[in-house]
Amino acid sequence: MISATYRVTGMTCEHCVRAVTEELARLDGVREVSVANSSVTSEGPLPAGVVAGALDEAGDYRLAGPVSPA
Repeated sequence: MISATYRVTGMTCEHCVRAVTEELARLDGVREVSVANSSVTSEGPLPAGVVAGALDEAGDYRLAGPVSPA
């Protein structure tokens, strides 16, 4: 399993946390999402564009920087 940390902008409340968590959890291969520490655990690497697309689906959220493996 791979764990990566993503910096996300635009999350300001509990609704934001739920929206981002739900969209990222829907991505193929994702096993765990922890918005509290900004990490996603998946079966393999997730392309940044796929993560960015999920954030866009969740609302007005953006990747704020490069992905860093945990």
